[in-house]
Amino acid sequence: MKEKELLRWIDAADAVVIGAGSGLSTAAGLSYSGERFIRYFSDFIERYHMKDMYSAGFYPFATQEEKWAYWSRHIYCNRYDQPAGGAYLDLFELVKKKNYFVLTTNVDHQFWLAGFEPDRIFATQGDYGKFQCRKACHNKLYDNEAQVRAMVREQTNCRIPAHLVPKCPVCGGEMEVNLRCDGFFVEDEEWHRAAERYKHFLASNLREDLLFLELGVGMNTPAIIKYPFWQMTYQNPKARYACINLDGGAVPGEIGERSVCIRGDIAAVLTEMRRQDAEPE
Repeated sequence: MKEKELLRWIDAADAVVIGAGSGLSTAAGLSYSGERFIRYFSDFIERYHMKDMYSAGFYPFATQEEKWAYWSRHIYCNRYDQPAGGAYLDLFELVKKKNYFVLTTNVDHQFWLAGFEPDRIFATQGDYGKFQCRKACHNKLYDNEAQVRAMVREQTNCRIPAHLVPKCPVCGGEMEVNLRCDGFFVEDEEWHRAAERYKHFLASNLREDLLFLELGVGMNTPAIIKYPFWQMTYQNPKARYACINLDGGAVPGEIGERSVCIRGDIAAVLTEMRRQDAEPE
């Protein structure tokens, strides 16, 4: 079975680079559509005819009070008072004794909640828990938990009170969630420290028996995780590449013999791998 083969690869690797996309969080229960979307956003669906949380993030709200009523709830249900998803917990159990590093485009803090070491995580696309100046007038991020909780608590009729609309403390302009969606994304000092740690990890291990483990990465932003993983696997004859995804993924022929792609629900695959890993030899 491919799961067994991947377990052997994890065990044999000198280092593991985990690349995680939105599919991992979906598998962990943080779905942006269906029943979960209806449960949290029935009033917004009725008023604005929204279809899912992803597309709703681009809705052209007429006022800041409406925008932040939506976004505070979006942040809250994906970032605060959420347990670590089972898929993340299973993944941690599989790699916690290894020399690992996480590169993720997810912004929901799940790796931290699951117990991964903070110094071994690089969340390259931002963090739901941070605000920034919309026009990036300065290079600083702001923890938003207290503000988000107040917005969720005090909103009515899909609006928050005007006094809760966040304002930039430097220029007085609008604030935004720290998500990479335009040219104004703020990369603060901690972002750059994490980037350097990831760079150093790669430089220290690129000639070792290295496993690139990709989970739930689609084709929206393949240049961040997927393509670099393929390239680094090709460049290091001792490296291996593995992918777990609903569509099974694909790999270039040049690294086909050193790759394994598992088609299936990520949560179910990781649970099965953890079960097999616990079996006596």
